[in-house]
Amino acid sequence: LEFVLKEEVVADQQLCDQERNSSLNQEEPEPPEIKVEQEDKLNQHLRIHTGAKPYSCGTCGKSFVCSSALIIHKRIHTGEKLHFCNTCRKGFRRGSSLTAHLRIHTGERLFPCSTCGKSFTQSGALRVHMKFHTDEKSHVCNTCGKAFRWSSDLTDHLRIHTDQKPYICDTCGKAFKWKSLLTAHLRIHTGVKPYICDTCGKGFRRRSHLTIHLRIHTGVRPYACKTCGKSFKQSSTFNTHLTIHTGVKPYVCNTCGKGFRQTLKWKSLLTAHLRIHTGVKPYICDTCGKGFRRRSHLTIHLRIHTGVKPFACKTCGHKFATPVGKDLSYFR
Repeated sequence: LEFVLKEEVVADQQLCDQERNSSLNQEEPEPPEIKVEQEDKLNQHLRIHTGAKPYSCGTCGKSFVCSSALIIHKRIHTGEKLHFCNTCRKGFRRGSSLTAHLRIHTGERLFPCSTCGKSFTQSGALRVHMKFHTDEKSHVCNTCGKAFRWSSDLTDHLRIHTDQKPYICDTCGKAFKWKSLLTAHLRIHTGVKPYICDTCGKGFRRRSHLTIHLRIHTGVRPYACKTCGKSFKQSSTFNTHLTIHTGVKPYVCNTCGKGFRQTLKWKSLLTAHLRIHTGVKPYICDTCGKGFRRRSHLTIHLRIHTGVKPFACKTCGHKFATPVGKDLSYFR
């Protein structure tokens, strides 16, 4: 796959030079309508020092040092891609991007890391890689002081403080802080589950959900309580467990003041408790029509109709529909 840089690491001057040089290697010349008069190289170079960017995009207002960089930029808005790979027919806006792409097919990696020896198809990719060795984090949040390698990561982080949610779902209107969350959300509407468990074939919308699921098969429980030693597969259940020792009950009923430890929305004890005050019973028995505040109560009720008694006394074998008391270890 083509390596996508997370920030623009090639200056406008380099872009102009790269595009000019790469265009000489193309089998077909640029169409006449996008050819422009060649700029004086010295004047163009001086703009690096003065910061002058006289060529502005009429669509988004972004400015550039040279006219050829502006022409290439405009293709972002038009979607025009003039450079195509003869092997896979993938299109590119820049000739230099095509040149870098061709190395995927040839396997050519011209830019090795002097520290670890890893090589790359693009010089920009090497510069990105070098930051991992230097641990350079030059982009700092003015609010909390957290530092990032990439300006784009800082931009994403700032939304934590501003609560800005620029990514909107066209189907339901729900907004998200990050594009990755929107991408995962869209799978709810499309039903796509690209992350498949190799063991049981179950699919998931997010890779993190698959990672948690795999612990069912492996038995791995990475979250261990330092107080009692109990371990958990998920950090959320682990955090909920910790409140048993601390006694903290952060979820309080506004009606009666009762507090609850549970944090998971889909298993929220507070949500179930509120139904005592509202009288809502969303779980209905299809056989007799009786309603219940909790799904677990409906499950137990259904055994009246089915006759299922899953709890048996180890001593005499007598069976029950529900366990007696809280010690389930006495039943098999």
